[in-house]
Order: sequence, then C-alpha cells, then structure tokens
Amino acid sequence: MSMPDKQNDELDIEEVGRLIRDSKRIAKDYQKVTGRPLGITGEVAEYEAARLLGLRLSGVRQPGYDASHDDGRRIQIKGRVQFANSKPGQRIGSIQLKYDWETVMLVLLDSDFEPVAIYEAQRSKVKEVLEAPGSRARNERGSMGVNKFRSIAELVWHRDQ
Repeated sequence: MSMPDKQNDELDIEEVGRLIRDSKRIAKDYQKVTGRPLGITGEVAEYEAARLLGLRLSGVRQPGYDASHDDGRRIQIKGRVQFANSKPGQRIGSIQLKYDWETVMLVLLDSDFEPVAIYEAQRSKVKEVLEAPGSRARNERGSMGVNKFRSIAELVWHRDQ
C-alpha cells in the first residue's frame, strides 16, 4: 500500500488534530521523565494556529510558509513553549526572507503544549527588524527574540478571549 503524497496537498486538520493530541501527551510524559523537551513545538504551533484561526495547513516542506488563509495570505508559523522556569530572552526559530510569504505567526504555548496567545507580524516589519544592522543572529540566521517579535506584531488570538 502506498502512502498518499502530502508534499503539495493541504493536510486534513481532523487527522492532524488526533495525532497532535497524542503527541502532546507523549511530550509531557517525556519531559517529566527526562527533563528535556521532545521537540514537537513547531508541529503543535502549526496545528493550533490552523485550528484556532481557520487556516489551511500546507503540505510537508512547502518552501517559505506553513499555512494559508482564505484571503490568500501565506503564513510562516513559529512556536515557543514558555515553561515556568524559562529564561528571559527566548528566541524564535529562523525566519526565512528568501521565500514568498506575507506574515509570520508566533504561537505561544504553555507547558502542556496548549496555546496561550498567537501574534502575527507583517513581512515588512519582520524584514526591517531582521535586516537592522548590529546582530549576527538576526542578520545571518533570521533569528529574533520573542519579546521583539511581540513588539512588532498584532495579538490575533488569546486564550482568555
């Protein structure tokens, strides 16, 4: 039996949701046993943004964006778990300017991998920060601190809404 080609197809949000729920449970157990994260934050963030904001998840390895909106926006999605003992100055993963996309979303998750807030920043603002002189992490790796991202982004969803 051959597996369906998910390379360019949209993903089934219900099927992904079932797997993400199982993965969250396993990741929490793994953290308790080892004291280390399992490394599923990105996938959880993508799923939660799609579920909460009605986005369509892109197929695997879609260059430049992880989801799209009905209005045509192509969106990079980044995630960050904020544990009670997290150090200040947390950074988000690399943002790639070389690809076509319109916005970046940052999904903040609690220690149970449940969404707390989602921020969205326009490409022009992200580009301005990443290209500002003075930081190798920003300029070469496309890295930005969580607090800096929040300062240029709009809060689009919050758990208490």
